[in-house]
Amino acid sequence: MKLWGGRFQKETDSLVNDFNSSISFDARLYRQDIEGSVAHAAMLGDTGVIEKSESEKIIAGLKGILADIEAGLVEFTNDNEDIHMNVEALLTARIGDTGKRLHTARSRNDQVAVDFRMYVREEIGTVHGQLLALIAVLGEQAKAHPATIMPGYTHLQRAQPVSFGHHLMAYAAMLRRDVTRLEDCLVRMNECPLGCGALAGTTYPIDRHQTAAALGFDRPMENSLDGVADRDFALELLAALSIMMMHLSRLAEETILWCAAEFQFVTLDDAYSTGSSIMPQKKNPDVSELVRGKTGRVYGDLMALLTTMKGLPLAYNKDMQEDKEPVFDALDTVQMCLPVFTGMLKTMTVNTENMRAAAAHGFINATDCADYLVKKGLPFRDAYTVVGKLVLYCGQRGKTLESLSLDEYRALHPLFEEDVYHAISLDTCLGDRRSFGGPAKESVLAQIESAEAFLRERSAL
Repeated sequence: MKLWGGRFQKETDSLVNDFNSSISFDARLYRQDIEGSVAHAAMLGDTGVIEKSESEKIIAGLKGILADIEAGLVEFTNDNEDIHMNVEALLTARIGDTGKRLHTARSRNDQVAVDFRMYVREEIGTVHGQLLALIAVLGEQAKAHPATIMPGYTHLQRAQPVSFGHHLMAYAAMLRRDVTRLEDCLVRMNECPLGCGALAGTTYPIDRHQTAAALGFDRPMENSLDGVADRDFALELLAALSIMMMHLSRLAEETILWCAAEFQFVTLDDAYSTGSSIMPQKKNPDVSELVRGKTGRVYGDLMALLTTMKGLPLAYNKDMQEDKEPVFDALDTVQMCLPVFTGMLKTMTVNTENMRAAAAHGFINATDCADYLVKKGLPFRDAYTVVGKLVLYCGQRGKTLESLSLDEYRALHPLFEEDVYHAISLDTCLGDRRSFGGPAKESVLAQIESAEAFLRERSAL
């Protein structure tokens, strides 16, 4: 008979049993479930809800089950629906009727809520560490290329000169925000629902502060309805992971472009590339492409849970069984993407000459040419018009700003002098952009130091 089967006169139909069961995916919560039950049993004994000897017997039985699960000696069954009922059935089979006292003053609703929060809390720690490792690699590559000139783009058109280090530190800045989003998520989710019962708490004299502290939570949740009905912590995590994957996907897209023959800005290590089954010359950036593709998968996990939760009245509804698979899938996906993406970036070769050659075309020093005239006293809008005409002139004649003679410059405006060639050189264009956050070498090194300080602060957490 099911543990909840007292008011039923028929066995559950086998199709319904399989449909209702969640053990196929929530089995991964076994450790959190047992840890939560140990804390609950200890509290029941300490408060006198059950005898201390019974509490100790239950705790010993639970620890034995945990050891056997981790040794691969336990096989879960669909007949017991989920991890919670599987563990309780095992406990009762091992220690007898005393095991039946474990569920006093709690419901599966608060039990699953605390298990899920504990699991998510631990997995956030894993993702957090992987993100820090990726930021460190971006910093290492940026430190090797703080003044490696490349074209910066808008609309995927060459725009202004930047350095490769500056470009990478833009992604480091994005990922730092992802780290702090995860940290914020942890702060808000670290409240304990255990003791909320099915929805209305309990008449037993339990100590929810004791179980919250025992399980590493900051405090118990204040409202018992909210305690069992809330899945904001899962949604917030999925939203943070979706934003993080968007950042990875953008860098993945750029890496794919940089590998193409039309760019050749970077060369990926053979260990992080694949070939073609028919074209022997191919070296494909599959890691970047899969990260880009898996981003949509994580987005789908977020939308699935948002859609599940949007119409649910308080408190618990069976729909909420659908909360775990999207979170499990997103976490599994992210934890697979981050290490391989980090390794790919760490081992890639940067083709500095190709980057500089690309920066030498496309008039990416046009703004600096206009700024040159502004510093000579011409209003910016007038200077903008003059340089626009220069670019048109060069385009019609197959020239660059660097290749124009001084006479050609002065034909358009008398303020041009010999020093214009220094002003529009790529090294000057990059080196003079010293405004805070800009691409000048000293600015990039400051950004790297800021990122390293960020990492040092978190290594001590």
